[in-house]
Amino acid sequence: MVNSDRTPPVCPGGHDGTPDTGAGVHLQNQLEILIQDFRTSTEPPMPVFVVHAQDGADDEAVAALVRQLYTGQGAHGTRCAVAQDAYEGGTEVRRAAAMVRALSDPKKWGGPKSVYRRYAFPRLRLVHAVEDAVAALGDQWPAPAPGSPGGGQDQRQLLLDQLAEQRWRPRNTTGRWRSGLPLFDMAHILPASLVTVLAALLARSEWYVAVGAGLAFLLLLTVLNYVLPGRAPIFLWLRRESRWFMTTTFLRAADQDQPTEVSLLRPVRSWKAIAARAHGVAEALKSGGDFHLQLCVLALREDLRDNHRRWSWDLRGFKRPRPPVLFLPRADDRNGGIELIRAISDVRSRRSELDPLLVVAAVRADDVARLERSVVRTAAAPAAEPPRFGDRLRTWYREWGYNLRAEQSPSRERSVLPWVMKIPLPHDQLAPLEEGRPHRRASARPTFARLVWALHTLVLVVALLTAGTVMRADALQDRYCSASVLTANRDTRRAQTPGGSTECIGIATGGVRFADWLPAPLLQSGDSAPTAGGHPWTVAELEDRIARQNAAVLARHSATYVTVVYAGPLSADTDSGSSLVKGAEELAGVYLAQAVVNENSSVKLRVLIANGGVDLGHQEEMAESIAAYAARDRTVVGVVGTGRDLKSSRATTDVLMRAGLPVVSGTNSATYLPREFANWFSLAATDEWQTRQLGLVAAQLRTPGRRQYALVLARDTARTDDLYTDEQARYGRRMLQRQGFALHPERRYSLSGGKPELRSHAQEICRGGRVPSLIYFAGRVEDVDPLMTQLGTEPGCAGRPLAILTGDDLSKADFAGGGQSVAPNVTLYHAALAELEKAATRTAFYLDAAEHLPGLRGHRPRHESPALASGQTALAHDATRALFWAATRGDRPQSRASTWVNLRSVKIEGMATGTVDFTGAPLYGDRTGHSIVLKRVRRAKDGTADTMVLCRRIAGDTRRLTQRECRLR
Repeated sequence: MVNSDRTPPVCPGGHDGTPDTGAGVHLQNQLEILIQDFRTSTEPPMPVFVVHAQDGADDEAVAALVRQLYTGQGAHGTRCAVAQDAYEGGTEVRRAAAMVRALSDPKKWGGPKSVYRRYAFPRLRLVHAVEDAVAALGDQWPAPAPGSPGGGQDQRQLLLDQLAEQRWRPRNTTGRWRSGLPLFDMAHILPASLVTVLAALLARSEWYVAVGAGLAFLLLLTVLNYVLPGRAPIFLWLRRESRWFMTTTFLRAADQDQPTEVSLLRPVRSWKAIAARAHGVAEALKSGGDFHLQLCVLALREDLRDNHRRWSWDLRGFKRPRPPVLFLPRADDRNGGIELIRAISDVRSRRSELDPLLVVAAVRADDVARLERSVVRTAAAPAAEPPRFGDRLRTWYREWGYNLRAEQSPSRERSVLPWVMKIPLPHDQLAPLEEGRPHRRASARPTFARLVWALHTLVLVVALLTAGTVMRADALQDRYCSASVLTANRDTRRAQTPGGSTECIGIATGGVRFADWLPAPLLQSGDSAPTAGGHPWTVAELEDRIARQNAAVLARHSATYVTVVYAGPLSADTDSGSSLVKGAEELAGVYLAQAVVNENSSVKLRVLIANGGVDLGHQEEMAESIAAYAARDRTVVGVVGTGRDLKSSRATTDVLMRAGLPVVSGTNSATYLPREFANWFSLAATDEWQTRQLGLVAAQLRTPGRRQYALVLARDTARTDDLYTDEQARYGRRMLQRQGFALHPERRYSLSGGKPELRSHAQEICRGGRVPSLIYFAGRVEDVDPLMTQLGTEPGCAGRPLAILTGDDLSKADFAGGGQSVAPNVTLYHAALAELEKAATRTAFYLDAAEHLPGLRGHRPRHESPALASGQTALAHDATRALFWAATRGDRPQSRASTWVNLRSVKIEGMATGTVDFTGAPLYGDRTGHSIVLKRVRRAKDGTADTMVLCRRIAGDTRRLTQRECRLR
């Protein structure tokens, strides 16, 4: 059984307990061979070595030899325990049980050179707890005499109350300090608290909120578990000793009819099962007999197996390469040693698992007969030349191992103790050696698990994880709008505005609010749209109201709703002069449509808000976020918004098309989008069509037979994403050419600090004899005032009649309120996308606005009210209503594919701009029936701006505008 290549190396010696007898050397070597096999994972069966003298006169020498082996094994780093010579108890079995109880103290298994932490004996302590509870209840339990104080009480409940008072622990250890900590159930309280912390972090709470929640939960569980008297530990059913208590087959006979199931998710049932098992075991302990001792031995054996379990969370079995050794220098009736040896053999014979306990016991020669027969029945017959004692010892161990399985058979005689290996020691082997003889020692090299899976490794790992967590948290905080230590809402992310501030881009989910990212001056009502005179609502108010509508939809109509995404510019940058007008007005229209729909329709409307950044500069990233969210949420049927014509509009629309999402825009006048994308629907007249209508005005400004000069003045878009300006300039130039104007070269002005640089352009335009009589201005509304200032002061232009034509962006101007002005002798003609005055008599839009929009309750808003005059709120409202109509055809929620198809059959009257009609819209072509207004603005005598409508069409009216209808008066 022992191979030469597995023989332990020679011990260098020089330590206490070095064997000085032949028997000592050979026994020490045999122990080290077993330890070496244990270290190399072969799990050898561990016998109970019973050594005795062949001559009774040598009994003391044998006892001294066992003590010497104990000292030597301790010096080798083995966890050893040594039994006393006597224990209290009325019988030998009870004294043996008292010995096992003493062994439940982890300090008994210490060693000056033993590695890793002390042993734990939870199963053995649980058995002792039940034993102490039985003793505390007195001799009359569980059958008190009639009339006694406990006669009328529930005996099981008395036992449970006593165990609860003991905290289900032995009485002499309740309240003690163990390893520096009170006897809390930290094995379960700490994980539960950590789960609380992780749950808070995953909910994207701040780290201090998560830590506070964990500490509060830890304190609560500690109070419930330990401080409150008379309670069983709250995690009792999860303890490992409780699971063993319920699952070991050794105890089945004690309470065969009781449930034995212990479940993590069924604490009440588990508690009842544990209570029933404790009562059955207590009754069995009360009856006495060998059951008590065998149960203690079984618990000791299972605890030692658990202490050396290799594939545990701490790999403790790999860190403890030497098995525990129990030394009994005198195994006799005074300490119950012989009964303990018998119990160990009996319990091992009943169980199929090997345990690591190695026992070395010395008995007197006269007591050997009490052990009856062992596996090695007789010593080998003397040979011609007697073998050495070491060879005989190894032969005996080999024979014991071979015969072990057969001797455990149930058909064998009960007198056989198969796990006992008796070793007779002749007198000559007990005599001191004249010369020191080297002995063996199993490898003391630290195991790989000890080096890697250790406290220093844990500290390093924790430090690295902490550093990595902090770095990841910083990265998440820098990238996403809503992030915690561990997770982030990836539907929105941070971006930088042109002015260098931070904005939030993407689709708002999980409590994200874009208003939280606005500059402080824009958060107050009245300042949300500074270039338009202010609004009675703020973006924050609209977001809150939309969120409340959404919550009501999900709570009460979870199966009958559709989701529409508003995609617009909900960021502002005060440094670059960017305005929040468009986003605030469009969002108000979308919310108004939602409120009206949810009040009157059986199918409800849920609105999600997406932000494309300042002037929609990040609309492609926004579209990708919308598409990613739509892949997770099938109720998303389409998108409303994307109201600026940018160089990224093609890519944005393509992303949404590939996601199967139709887009209904209220204000995007791009000519190419309906021609290139089947999912594009817009209420706005295209730039090309607008300029053709402005051509009706230009024709009247042209004097036949006279050479008149004109030019196109456009904003420089080389470093921007703006495509609206380029389209306006291109179609405006074509229109001027058709009307016969002599065109100057196109001029492009740039921005500096958010302001247009127009002075040099005005000087060039107004210089010389070819001053243009008409300028087509392809710019933005915020550039009008600087242009008027330069034209009104430049000598070549001041005092001369000058006409300026421009597109629909001027519909956002507030001429009536003084937001914009017109220079003397300059007449401004511009288009507007929404004809509101004529449509106002046919719609409930203004009544609904007064009821639902913030700040308008109690007022009577009209089409010329500053908050609604630009038409962007009306267009966003109508676009949302059109998309909702397509998504709920037949009063049932439709898929996004069906919504896309249904949009070409939409015709809704009574909208804010008239009739929304997509029925005549050709695929990949231009539709008719847009709303349009042509206005003239010029300076009045008092210096204010005088605005007059030249001609108009409400939405749904497909008649062409005529020059006569748009005549200049």
